[in-house]
Amino acid sequence: MDAIERLIRPRSVAIIGASADPSKTSGRPVSYLRKHGFAGAIYPVNPKVADIGGLTCYPDIAALPDVPDVGLVLLGAERAHVAVRELSERGTAAAIVLASGFTETGAEGAARQKQLMQAAGAMRILGPNTIGLVNLTDNIVLSASGALAMDDFPAGSIGLISQSGGILGALLSRAAARGVGLSKLVSTSNEADLELADFIDFLAGDSATSVIALYVEAIRNPSRFRESVLKARRAGKPIVAFKIGRSEAGAQAAVSHTGALAGSDRMYDALFRQLGVIRARTFEDLLDIPAALSVGRKLSGRRVAILTSTGGAGTIVSDSLGVAGFATPAPDAATAAQLRALQSGPQANLDRNPIDVTLAGLQPDLLRAAIRILLASPSYDALVVIAGSSAVGSPALMADAIHDCLPLSDKPVIAYVSPHAPEVVSVLTRRGVPAYTSAESCAAALDGLLRAGIPQQVQTSSSPLTTADISDFPTGSLDEAQAKTLFARFGIPVAAEKVVATAREAEQAARDLGGRVVLKILSREIAHKSDVGGVAVNLTAETIGSRLTAMADEVEARAGTRPAQFLVQEMISDGVEIILGMHRDSLGTAILLGMGGVAAELFKDTTMRLLPPEGGLSLSEAKAMARDLVTWPLLDGFRGRPTCDVEALAEAVVAFSHMVAQLGDRLSEAEINPVFVLPAGQGVKAADGLVVLDV
Repeated sequence: MDAIERLIRPRSVAIIGASADPSKTSGRPVSYLRKHGFAGAIYPVNPKVADIGGLTCYPDIAALPDVPDVGLVLLGAERAHVAVRELSERGTAAAIVLASGFTETGAEGAARQKQLMQAAGAMRILGPNTIGLVNLTDNIVLSASGALAMDDFPAGSIGLISQSGGILGALLSRAAARGVGLSKLVSTSNEADLELADFIDFLAGDSATSVIALYVEAIRNPSRFRESVLKARRAGKPIVAFKIGRSEAGAQAAVSHTGALAGSDRMYDALFRQLGVIRARTFEDLLDIPAALSVGRKLSGRRVAILTSTGGAGTIVSDSLGVAGFATPAPDAATAAQLRALQSGPQANLDRNPIDVTLAGLQPDLLRAAIRILLASPSYDALVVIAGSSAVGSPALMADAIHDCLPLSDKPVIAYVSPHAPEVVSVLTRRGVPAYTSAESCAAALDGLLRAGIPQQVQTSSSPLTTADISDFPTGSLDEAQAKTLFARFGIPVAAEKVVATAREAEQAARDLGGRVVLKILSREIAHKSDVGGVAVNLTAETIGSRLTAMADEVEARAGTRPAQFLVQEMISDGVEIILGMHRDSLGTAILLGMGGVAAELFKDTTMRLLPPEGGLSLSEAKAMARDLVTWPLLDGFRGRPTCDVEALAEAVVAFSHMVAQLGDRLSEAEINPVFVLPAGQGVKAADGLVVLDV
């Protein structure tokens, strides 16, 4: 058996530092293993105790009668490595180290963690600083979490991996209270050895798991994460991830606009999107979405029927669905006629949506009939049934009525429980009807179903890398002319321009370029020229000379340095301004595309794609990035505007990605802001650029 398999499905477990007092943290693991029906051998280890609950307690690891598959180490951080070394020497497959006081505490703790891993040798380690794992499928509890004191944990098909120990217990108890069935729960915590990707990989091949939920603090190994997620997707298992740290209060300042627009959370968005991971926006979503997915039904559209016997609750759900982009159309004529045949009278409201069937909660046959009609209706892709106060007294009546109709259709059916009735939620969920207590949760669940049900193109391919000679570029910040020369080397079209030093040279350059021109300072030290008065537009050969002199004076007054060179550039006025940049952090390198110009950071309309392991972005991915933007209609002929040259924009994005890929770690920052996207057939032009090259 593989080490992770033996960790999750051990035949024998040694509890190092076990206590005979089940009320103590160190006494819980033995108690929990027996309480929840572990069928294997349990070996408590404690030199001060001879017997724990009728089990022989061994004085040390060497005295164990057999080599345990797993060692659960309950010793403190100062002594944990001793037990780990002894377990490794006995040939134990894996150890779970619960103690804190390792890398999470600083340099001294990091030294302890290094010592721990040296002691482990070839043995695998879960933790340290973990709460352990729970295998509900096979009744194996290797944890000291207080949440396991509960008696009933419904087994199901949702596998949960959390980088926080406390969150594992929180989700386990919340799921149990709601009737949501889990298969395996693992707390990876410090990830000194085994980490997120190892357990995604395991769950991808676990027959008892159909959905994988992740509580993510940080992805420490992006390439392994990518591989494991793709394996799970190939196995048909959707992944839902809740990533903490969404606020950008800690975003680092950067020279480029791209740095301010990207941020680490946006990088996670890009990674999840490219891999087809469904991102949970709230902590509640981390259970709400998997609960809907675990039923195995697919949602192929946004039309939702709402069946209710309480009008107010129906309106709340309808409103939340509308905010989330779902439609709640009225029944078509045939469906409405069938519904009207069920119930007559002024109290029946069957021609609109929400569909209000009065007292349906007390009439299971009426409820069944209405559900059958709505599931068969071509007007709807999903059904939300609202459980009102009438369901509180007899929750099984409503649950059974809905459950009986499920085999008639493969459309998703979920429930919104309007009163505070935890028992109703649990009964419905256990009967195969995911139930929620907030309208927003209903919308999140349906959105998750939609994203999982519509085939997603996972970007795993790359375009062959185009390379260029870059040996003549200096290190540090390039000036704008140098930056655009670099862009042009990779095939990115740039605006026509000339470098000048004097007013007379500027006048001649304006005449040579013809028409209106732009004047800018040329400096390797000043990145944002507009901030110091270093940009003037709509100039002519007659006005540019005096403007150059005035600009030099203004820049000197505001920046403390007098510019020696200037750039005279053709003025472009008939394109859409786009920003194209790159951002690098521990997850990898991403290409950013968004609304450009001086308002780029104000509107923050951007999308990102991480570069594939080799090569650049593909043309299809670059086009998809453009379509992601809220401002996409401006490129696509909004309100009579000319359609822009999106093909040329996509080619520029690909070329830019090739430049970023070739330069690799030497490229600290790079962006084009703006790149003008001209009318169809006229291409694009990079009008400004920033590049910072490291040695």
